[in-house]
Amino acid sequence: MTPKVVLVGLPGAGKSTTGRRLAKILAVPFADTDDLVEQDTGRPVTEIFAHVGESAFRAAEHAVVVRALADAEGVLSLGGGALTNPETRAAVRASGVPVVQLRARLETLGSRVGDARTRPLLADDPAGRLAELAAERTAAYDEVAAFVVDTDGKTPGQVAASVAARLHEREVRR
Repeated sequence: MTPKVVLVGLPGAGKSTTGRRLAKILAVPFADTDDLVEQDTGRPVTEIFAHVGESAFRAAEHAVVVRALADAEGVLSLGGGALTNPETRAAVRASGVPVVQLRARLETLGSRVGDARTRPLLADDPAGRLAELAAERTAAYDEVAAFVVDTDGKTPGQVAASVAARLHEREVRR
């Protein structure tokens, strides 16, 4: 079994929150790759970054994504940096699972992540790092996304309903 949809986007775009609501709408399970990495390693993401570094985290994340693309059902939310790995991008593309990019303005992302203490790549300067990550990652998101849903000014429920409607349109057209 493969996921029905993969959600991607920058930190604060709403992947996890929207993903949970979308899974309820679609009556399917929800999985977040950050949670799966924590389950596999027995360590929180912040601890992995602090003790073994980002490259070790990305390797663990890649393995989790590949496994989830083959085994997970329902809605799969990828960590914001998962697609920075070319092999992970290739696996996502090859899976054939529709990918939805959740997008928001930098100001919105900044307000959602707050002080970013639980987000290792943002902790020192959330606003500045979000701008850098947007510049680094947007092309990777665009490369794999079947469509984009803007989340600015919308509740997670509205975003989830929009994604569900777009997925339904895709299914009907097939």
